[in-house]
Amino acid sequence: MNGSSSSIEIFKPFGEAFELMKKILFQPFDLKKWLVIGFAAFLARLSGGFNASFNPSSRWSSRDNQKAIADSFRQFGSAEHMEWWVIVLIIVGALIVLAIILTLMWLGARGRFILTDCIIHNRAAIIAPWKEFRTEGNSFFLFCLLIGCVLVALVVIAAVGLIVPFVQRAGEIGLGFWLGLGVFVFFVVCLVFAWSLLSQFMVPIMYRQRCRARRAFTQTLQLIASHPGPILLYVLFLIVISLAAAIISCAAACVTCCIAAIPYVGTVILLPIPVTLCAFSLLFLRQFGPDYDVWASFVPPEFLPIVGSVASPPPTPFSTSESNPPPPPSFPPS
Repeated sequence: MNGSSSSIEIFKPFGEAFELMKKILFQPFDLKKWLVIGFAAFLARLSGGFNASFNPSSRWSSRDNQKAIADSFRQFGSAEHMEWWVIVLIIVGALIVLAIILTLMWLGARGRFILTDCIIHNRAAIIAPWKEFRTEGNSFFLFCLLIGCVLVALVVIAAVGLIVPFVQRAGEIGLGFWLGLGVFVFFVVCLVFAWSLLSQFMVPIMYRQRCRARRAFTQTLQLIASHPGPILLYVLFLIVISLAAAIISCAAACVTCCIAAIPYVGTVILLPIPVTLCAFSLLFLRQFGPDYDVWASFVPPEFLPIVGSVASPPPTPFSTSESNPPPPPSFPPS
């Protein structure tokens, strides 16, 4: 693995990831191991970003609804006073929601390292990687919090620029509003997807190098800038398999009467999907060199046919005295 762009492959790592998934979950099948790794995958999903849905046909379906929304904005902004207990409830509710969000983000940041460790070492462990990668997990959480604040600020600024003209025109919607709405949605999707890609590479780098999130973020940006072609192909292929995974998840929810929609239960039922996707990112990233190879120092014996042996360090060059044969012994004259 020399890290050159010409040697970076897309389909081979995915095939290897599928084989690793079978080794981890099915060879042999262990229900306890399945449940533990499923819990790790559930924790990892907590920091997988946020889901935003917007349905123009339902929220902006009629002119009456449009005027009602605009009137509600104006009435809320022109309210002279509120009851004190209403203000207290709003503040307390906002603090509770914020605390829950931060707790889930913190658990999710630690969960990503736990799931990565389970896949790398082919083991079902929660406590050991939780303690071992405490520093990296906390660093990743704080960095995610910073990035999240920046993204929210950008989205709010863009949303205000879209909503304020709409309110000032008393809810009259024109072509400009729909064009702006389309640009806004595209802007939000690009931000979320870009951060998802960056964080997906940051965790293996932090795991391999035991570094902080800021350094991993910088290395990820440098990696993308140095290999834009393979990264782009990886992103396109990841979109395809993610859509396929979403279709499978929806089908599983329908077949199981929405049992698969229950958070932890659904993760356990569909565990091969997150394990394969996580292993795919690890196997793809290791092609860029030993600094990105999470199996550089240890490979489980059962993974050797798939991952290969641990790369040995380059041999130390011999000195001149060691490379030349020793001179023949001299004997004193008789």
